[in-house]
Amino acid sequence: MRRVLLAFVATAVMAAMLPAAAHAQSGRNRPGQQDGSGQNADGSDASARERAPRFAPLRRQPNAGPCPYVKILYDAARYVEMVDNQPRMANIGYTGEIEGLSSGCAYASDEPIRVEVDVLFNLGRGPRAEGDGRTYRYWIAVTARDQAVLAKEYFDLPVDFDGADRTSVTEQRTIMIPRASAETSGANFEVLIGFDVTPEMAEFNRTGSRFRMPAALNPPAARPAQ
Repeated sequence: MRRVLLAFVATAVMAAMLPAAAHAQSGRNRPGQQDGSGQNADGSDASARERAPRFAPLRRQPNAGPCPYVKILYDAARYVEMVDNQPRMANIGYTGEIEGLSSGCAYASDEPIRVEVDVLFNLGRGPRAEGDGRTYRYWIAVTARDQAVLAKEYFDLPVDFDGADRTSVTEQRTIMIPRASAETSGANFEVLIGFDVTPEMAEFNRTGSRFRMPAALNPPAARPAQ
């Protein structure tokens, strides 16, 4: 499994708490692995989520405190390309959805907090998609709990659809969060994950909209003359 070391750049807001920058290392598996059922918004098969996620092994000794809260940012949970920003099925290009995540952590004494995150992406191609491949972009941010962003890193997610119109990818990330002292617990931090989206995409996500095939694209069959 290829591992790539990437450095987070910590902001000055928490310089006292974070004397060094956080960093993440990555691995990728396909198809996705996450509990769930049903069908995704982009039409992808959710059966791939029924397999358990895999993590790098964490130490068995008790942590020095609670783990950071890891969550998907709602405004950036989906990626939907729309021609002219018109939410019609015929205008859709490439799509993506972060269907879920699993996480665990380990730390002791004044060591950094090691957070293992397993993220499931369901990805699709709409009528306006061009080509068999697409490189999506997403980010992981470490924040002070309900406060400032301390570090944020962007990641490329190259996807080959292999002739299909949907696929799933699981990303595995290891995030290291430095601590100022042994008294600094994981409860001081949050880890947020989301797609790199445009303001229009974020607004569409906030509405909670889902696509339904317009009636105009499926006109009723003409009745035979009586």
